[in-house]
Amino acid sequence: MSFFAGLGYESYDRQYSDRELARRLAGYFRPHAWRLAGAALLVAAASVLAAGTPVLFARMVNAMAQQLDWAEVYFLAGLMTLLGLGVWLVNWGRRHLLGTVIADVTYAMAADAIRAVLGHDMAFFDRHASGRVASRIVNDTKEIGQVVTLLADFVAQMLHVAVLAVYLVAIEWRLGLTAITLMPVLFLLAWAFRRWARRVTFAGMRALATVNSTIKETLAGIATAKVFRQEAAIYAEFEQANRQSYRVNLVRGWSLAIVFPVLSVVSGFGSALLLYLGGRGVLHGSITAGDWMLFLLSLERFWFPMASLSAFWSQVQGGLAAAERVFALMDVPRQVRQVARDPVPRLQGDIRFQRVTFAYEPGRPVLQDFSLHIRPRETVALVGHTGAGKSSIARLVARLYEFQGGRILVDGYDIRTFDLTQYRRQLGYVPQRPFLFAGTVLDNIRYARPQATEEEILALARQIGGGAWLDALPHGLHTQVGERGSGLSMGQRQLVALLRILLQKPAIFILDEATASIDPFTERQIQEALELILARSTSILIAHRLFTVQRADRILVLDHGRIIEEGDHATLLARGGHYAHLYNTYFRHQSLAYVEAARRFLEP
Repeated sequence: MSFFAGLGYESYDRQYSDRELARRLAGYFRPHAWRLAGAALLVAAASVLAAGTPVLFARMVNAMAQQLDWAEVYFLAGLMTLLGLGVWLVNWGRRHLLGTVIADVTYAMAADAIRAVLGHDMAFFDRHASGRVASRIVNDTKEIGQVVTLLADFVAQMLHVAVLAVYLVAIEWRLGLTAITLMPVLFLLAWAFRRWARRVTFAGMRALATVNSTIKETLAGIATAKVFRQEAAIYAEFEQANRQSYRVNLVRGWSLAIVFPVLSVVSGFGSALLLYLGGRGVLHGSITAGDWMLFLLSLERFWFPMASLSAFWSQVQGGLAAAERVFALMDVPRQVRQVARDPVPRLQGDIRFQRVTFAYEPGRPVLQDFSLHIRPRETVALVGHTGAGKSSIARLVARLYEFQGGRILVDGYDIRTFDLTQYRRQLGYVPQRPFLFAGTVLDNIRYARPQATEEEILALARQIGGGAWLDALPHGLHTQVGERGSGLSMGQRQLVALLRILLQKPAIFILDEATASIDPFTERQIQEALELILARSTSILIAHRLFTVQRADRILVLDHGRIIEEGDHATLLARGGHYAHLYNTYFRHQSLAYVEAARRFLEP
């Protein structure tokens, strides 16, 4: 157990029985039943045709042993050539059908996996690295497709074995039965190997997922690593993960290779026994030389699938392990659960928290017995120290997390009864670090409304600072933002994110303001964009800028999940309480009076 420790076993991983995995996989293949039936017929045809080759060869040997008839020999040789061509054509048709089925099944599984991941709540992404999740969607679904191909080959060979078994019994029933009797021994050896093969294969996949996750995190944080000169440390971390993957997969290779020599020894023993018994039959005249040749040729083809069973079985276990990982990802229970999917009318934005209790982890509540009423079109600013519960309130309204007690009502409706997709279409959410997708500024602005025209977006962008921010971009709306928006400044990213919300026209707007400092010109443009949004929406602002708290209709001061003060900026400042302390600590230096006083102090 210690060897496989630290391989990234996820909390949602679970074990499925082979029957359950087969049932789930069968559901993906059921729509392709006709193609599979056609492939099965072609497999049977290929098996019969391939089994005919030794028969013709034996006829040739008998013909040459009794009386050399070259005409018959040439005829039989021509038939063997046609049989070989027929086997090739049938196998091509089988692989074509199976290739289409496997491509469709792999596509469907990957689509279902990503659909399930997109449906998981934010708590899932808080706990699980995206690189490991991606490994299951990309690598494991491909593994399943490859296994199906190998299984088809194995089934073809087993059908071939069944046909040859009939031939062997027909040639010499005692030798045939002796060969067939050895088959259960080989199957039992391979079956006994099954559980260990699944375990080492699963461990190998987890090790590969750890490597993928390390690479993804390294590339995502490469700028920070370079600034702090941590390239060597990052390489050492990757080297450790990669070396562990190497060791685990090396053990996997050794383990999967053990059974093949064992089965080869058993099949070799069986061949030696049958060779001895057959030779005695030829000497005593109970079997012809041609039939014995047919028996030996058929025996080699008969043993090959048996001896190769370990290789097939290891691949099958790899496919089952991959299916287990993919299905576990699909079956993660959701914490955010809607009790109904009622259609959502155009919202006014009346929000009520009624004695809500919420915790990210059991036993550590962030909000407890929390109540709050936000009126339609009201702008509420949330302030407080880190951990006060500001972001939790915003995330609960956005339905990103599940609360454990109480109720949240929007326009008098329980938020859990809404169709979540329709509800979020009327919700605008800008996190503290706005995320931009690779593409153009235009693509990112109309992310929530793909049907919006370029002219509409351009007119909207010109409402902010006369479009000066847009003119500063090298290609205007068609400027590439780079990965995660790295090609834009932080202020420009915020403007793009706010324009995206403005284009959406949400009923409820949630803003977690960025703490990064930006230049006064961009700050003024951001304020203009905010004014346009706040005028149309019920707004919840996690405030880090003085302008925001001053603009708010009501300020809520939070401390450990409780509202300890509320009112407008002037009232709370005059009260001289907790808000006044926060103002002097975080906001006062942003005020014009403070800046003017500092300027006069510095003047000679």
